[in-house]
Amino acid sequence: MKRKLFCEIAPWTYRLSVEKCILVRKIMDKLKTIRLAKEKSSEPLPILVYRHASLIRRKLGNTDLSLQENKAVNLSLAAPKINGILIRPGETFSFWNLVGRDDARHGYKKGLTIAHGMPSSGVGGGLCQFTNLIHWMVLHSDLTITEHHHHDGIDLFPDYNRQIPFGTGTSIVYNYLDYRFRNDSQNTYQLLTYSDGEYLRGELRAVNALQYSYHVHSRNEFFSREDGVVYRNGMVERQVIDKNTGKCLQCDIIRQNHAKVMYDTSHLKVFEGSRENC
Repeated sequence: MKRKLFCEIAPWTYRLSVEKCILVRKIMDKLKTIRLAKEKSSEPLPILVYRHASLIRRKLGNTDLSLQENKAVNLSLAAPKINGILIRPGETFSFWNLVGRDDARHGYKKGLTIAHGMPSSGVGGGLCQFTNLIHWMVLHSDLTITEHHHHDGIDLFPDYNRQIPFGTGTSIVYNYLDYRFRNDSQNTYQLLTYSDGEYLRGELRAVNALQYSYHVHSRNEFFSREDGVVYRNGMVERQVIDKNTGKCLQCDIIRQNHAKVMYDTSHLKVFEGSRENC
């Protein structure tokens, strides 16, 4: 019989383990003396780098619709904490440093979460949709992603009006699983974020125009059956394009997907075997 971890013994040991992780993260940030972005501006910077809107209420399998409504509340609470933030040269953006604790005391409700590779619920659930939005915009810039956690190895829900490639999502937990990026350029960036009730909307803006544009897309997507288990496969590619010539200067695979499918696959075209040479 597998021995239980300390955090698995009882609810209080889990809570204690979480608080330990939170404290360790705070200490590490102090020791590293990272320059975190803190200043905001109510005036939008002049150059629009990228804009995106994310539908808040989405059909996700058979999940409780009330969790979607609660997610809308959670996003509306978090969006103003990010809105207007300036990321100057040398500064690092930290989602949790700006948003703070996503607990009931701060008005957050129980929303959809993922625990042990399965849908679950918890206070503050759904905020990963916020970091998904930010991550997607950052991928279209020269900002340097320094911390990004995935919902690794699982495909929980069938596509529903998917706008961005599978595998570009994020996983966050206050505060030790954060989403962070650093500004290594000489440009100053700004994030504008707000919820209109139907969509979570965001803009990445800058002081100066970018020399390059960025194109992020999926390649070689397919489903495979391996030892009776269906997997979602594919790559996410990012191209750097010279705005003046239109030429692709650099092409990187930023994500390789091989995710276990957790929903009904009877309607999908599934190949037998891994098809490693695709």
